[in-house]
Amino acid sequence: MALNPLELIKMKGRLDLFSRQHPRFRMFLHELGEKAMVPGTILEIKATTPDGKEYVTNIKLTEDDVQTFDTAKTLKG
Repeated sequence: MALNPLELIKMKGRLDLFSRQHPRFRMFLHELGEKAMVPGTILEIKATTPDGKEYVTNIKLTEDDVQTFDTAKTLKG
């Protein structure tokens, strides 16, 4: 599967917009990456819909997960 440069540009624009609209999330991810991205860390995500329904999941990071996140950090522009 080849990467489409135009789609990558569009995605970067969307990520930039998301970062501007939610600056605390970017700061959270930065701090997480600096201090907590180690094997054994448990990441939990919770979403609450406007009508109150909740969705929750978590993962316990492995060494492979940490390496994947480290690789993704090198892709940022």
